[in-house]
Amino acid sequence: MIIDDNHYDVIVIGSGAAGGTLAGALSRRGKTVLVLERGGAMALEDQNVADVDLFRKDRYHPKNERWFGPDGDPFAPQTTYARGGNTKIWGAVLERMREQDFAEVSLQEGISPAWPFDYAELAPFYDRAEQLYRVHGKSGVDSSEPQREADFQNPPKPVEPFFEPLRAALKRQGCTPYDLPISWSEDQDDPSGDAQLFGLEMGDPDRLRVRENARVLRLHVSSSGREIRGVEAEIDADVWLFSADVVVMAAGAVNTPAILLRSANSHHPSGIANGSDQVGRNLMNLQLTSILQLATERNSGRYGRSLGVNDYYWGDKNVSFPLGHIQAAGGVLQDALFAESPPVLSLVTKLIPDFGLERLASRSVAWWAMSEVAPDPHNKVWLNNDQIRINYIPNNREAHDRLVYRWIDTLKAVENDPLTKVVLKAPTHARGEAPLSVVGFGCGTCRMGTDPTQSVVDSAGRCHDVSNLYIADASVFPSCPSVGPGLTVIGLALRMADELS
Repeated sequence: MIIDDNHYDVIVIGSGAAGGTLAGALSRRGKTVLVLERGGAMALEDQNVADVDLFRKDRYHPKNERWFGPDGDPFAPQTTYARGGNTKIWGAVLERMREQDFAEVSLQEGISPAWPFDYAELAPFYDRAEQLYRVHGKSGVDSSEPQREADFQNPPKPVEPFFEPLRAALKRQGCTPYDLPISWSEDQDDPSGDAQLFGLEMGDPDRLRVRENARVLRLHVSSSGREIRGVEAEIDADVWLFSADVVVMAAGAVNTPAILLRSANSHHPSGIANGSDQVGRNLMNLQLTSILQLATERNSGRYGRSLGVNDYYWGDKNVSFPLGHIQAAGGVLQDALFAESPPVLSLVTKLIPDFGLERLASRSVAWWAMSEVAPDPHNKVWLNNDQIRINYIPNNREAHDRLVYRWIDTLKAVENDPLTKVVLKAPTHARGEAPLSVVGFGCGTCRMGTDPTQSVVDSAGRCHDVSNLYIADASVFPSCPSVGPGLTVIGLALRMADELS
């Protein structure tokens, strides 16, 4: 074992939305920070480039990694190990959770529990997160939008031209489409904002060090068991040991609990920070269904996200429980679409030739229906002989199905509107659900709370059982909102930076 002679103020494990943001912020505040990132730098010429072969060959997904599902069968996770984590291939939609999302909400199936703080606590960090990640949007359109101090600093990104008449058609059906808030650097060479650009590269280079291709194996505790004294990682076939005053887990909702469980020792026989037996439990994976609409006009198939609809977020006519969020998924050939949650088109892309895919993509519009799930302790991440296993049965299914069919009815009404010329009247609307391998929206496996017997971390992200161990990623979420977790993760990271400064 090689022992690093340096001692850091903070070690951050993972460089995505949580880790990259936190590391950059802490270094700017004078902290010496070491980031341990399992992957390496992603070549700019391949980054966020629409290329079918990228995902046919799974260029960015780990080649040899296999997780195991509820049936015991292996699957290749759609996660990205790279400088910037999963933000290197993402849709860059950064939505705020709604005020009510922080409170206890009755779903059709189960309860979405309250957070240990309310929206007002996180609101100033949402403001800072939107500024840091240059979020483009417009407030005052979406009726479900939470309160904010001011409008976005950057105007909405222009949408694909055929979406403007589609926006008007949705309005005629009583919907309130709005421009999705998008992180965008406006740099021609690297336009998509991510945690490398807005996190790591915003840090102090004299105080921030990133070790790439560093797979963290386990954490080591002090003789009392109350502190982390070392982080063991494999780098280029060598085993290294690093030390810091504070260690922050930011490896995601699957790998964070896996590392904690793998670090079991005499003081923590069930895994570090697992005195509550909650590490790995309550996995929540946002329900995602893609719905296909056929277009009359050709499009590039390579455009980003555009419109969102939240008219059914908290319910619908004769429905008092939440249904969820709708968003235009972006062009079918946009690789972020493949990475996060393949729509129904991507389910068949490997079966058709490239020219056929191009033709199909140019005549399609893909939508996502997104609904929350309730925490369930039986939905969990666990280890078997060091293999990552996931037990997961989605819940709140009927509410999600209602959202899907409600949106299909809306699309049919749009298509029957004689003023709408950009989409075809379709006999059916093909749809497909995201598989378990899509883990970009996973959360809840190290839940935060005030009761140490029922949670892993407190409201600041500090582990109840270990004084200098924090968790910054979406695994701390007590609930799973219907919008993506990205902006909330970034906001929590900035809040943690204040806590640790």
